[in-house]
Amino acid sequence: MPLPLLSVRNLYKHFPVYSEGIVQKPIGAVKACDDISFDVMPGETFGVVGESGSGKTTLGRALLRATNPTSGQVLFRRGEGEDSIVDLAMLPEAELKPLRRELQMIFQDPFGSLNPRWTVQQIIGEPLVIHRLEKGKALEDRVAAMMRKVGIRPEYRTRYPHAFSGGQRQRIGIARALILNPKFVVCDEAVSALDVSVQAQVINLLADLQQEFQLTYLFIAHDLSVVRHICDRVAVMRAGKIVEMAETQTLFSEPKHAYTRSLLDAVLDPSPD
Repeated sequence: MPLPLLSVRNLYKHFPVYSEGIVQKPIGAVKACDDISFDVMPGETFGVVGESGSGKTTLGRALLRATNPTSGQVLFRRGEGEDSIVDLAMLPEAELKPLRRELQMIFQDPFGSLNPRWTVQQIIGEPLVIHRLEKGKALEDRVAAMMRKVGIRPEYRTRYPHAFSGGQRQRIGIARALILNPKFVVCDEAVSALDVSVQAQVINLLADLQQEFQLTYLFIAHDLSVVRHICDRVAVMRAGKIVEMAETQTLFSEPKHAYTRSLLDAVLDPSPD
């Protein structure tokens, strides 16, 4: 049996709440992630669902150290053997930078996550520049190849984000995330801002790219129909905790927790009769 690519153990992320006035004192905390544990297997699409404010996005950001966890472990397996396991939650920033190549994120807002002053060439090529992997003609060729992979014509690389539709912008965001050939990708509501027809195209693109590049996804969503289509296993979050976790078909056919059943009941049935 393959070993987990990512193992999360007792992860906490609390945001302190301070009193009003000149002298602010901590009076409590918002528990965005509260004692979360799960494993993600290589090549798997692991779904995280829940209502707005349940802590899904904070979880994804904490795994990639876009925000620092309060406590807990995020064990990432870089290769074979026990010595290849690193705890992302505890790594200093200097040691974390090389790992950024293997851990990437696709953001929810396909327009807000792109710099409006940069061309597509600059946006997609930025990770290669930061990690000093390519420059000059080699950089342009690699960006053009990735644009073809995601369905954007390479001759559009001198255009700016405003010249593209929402679906095309999200494809640009996907290209930027995959240009470094990562192992683990967090898809944070990657299709929620798109029209239904465009959603299907982007979901199919993500599935094709997963097969081609041997990717592992953490797929954060609130649309259960999307989760059912793309995910292998699903964790249900409520108020910072995982209340249920199961294989996708099992979760949808035999939900155990009352909150999971309420989420499924909220989905409109296309054939109510």
